[in-house]
Amino acid sequence: MGMVSGTRDWEEVYKNNSVDELPWFRKKLDQDVKKELNDRKIKSGDALDLGTGPGTQALELLKLGFNVAATDISKSAINEAHKLTNDIDFIVDDILQTKLKKKFDLILDRGCFHTIEPEERKIYIQNIKKLLNSNGLLFLKCFSDKEPGTGSGPYRISESLLRDVFNNDFLIEKILHTEFKGKRTPNPKALFAVMKIR
Repeated sequence: MGMVSGTRDWEEVYKNNSVDELPWFRKKLDQDVKKELNDRKIKSGDALDLGTGPGTQALELLKLGFNVAATDISKSAINEAHKLTNDIDFIVDDILQTKLKKKFDLILDRGCFHTIEPEERKIYIQNIKKLLNSNGLLFLKCFSDKEPGTGSGPYRISESLLRDVFNNDFLIEKILHTEFKGKRTPNPKALFAVMKIR
C-alpha cells in the first residue's frame, strides 16, 4: 500500500493501477453517507467530493441531485474520472493548497483527511472552513484507531484525536464507529463524522 500521503505518490498509484482494483474503490455511495443524507432529507445543493479518486462517490452524489465538484491531487485520477460524466466539475487540486474559490453546502471527505500529515491538519481545517458554507456540512470518513497496523497507509485516527483536531473550529454533531466497504477483507474499521462550522 505504500506510505502515507507525504511520501506516497498518488499520481503513481492512479497511473499504474486500474481504479476498480484499488482497495478503496466502491461503486455505490458510501453506506454512512447515504444514511446521513436520507436521515437529513438532503437531496440537493453544491457538493464537493474531496480526494475523489475513482470518482464513484461524486457520481452517486450527482445522481441524487447534487451539483458536484470533485477534486484529486492526481491528474491521472481526474483524467479517468472525467470519463464517467461531463456533469461533474473534476479538478486537479490539493486541499492543502486549494485553488477553489467556491463555497459548498456539503463537503465529503471519504479517505482524504487520514492521509494528511499531522503538522498539516491545521491547514486542512482552515481550507475546509473557507470552502464550506456557514450552515454547510462536512462528512468525514477516516481509518479508525481500531484498524490494526500502523506502518503504512493512512493514519489511524481515534475519536478523541478527531475531537481535539476539529473542536475549535467545528461543531461535531456525531462520530460513528463504522467500516470502509471496498475491496479489502475484512473491511477496514472507520470513523464517520458529521460536522458544521462553529
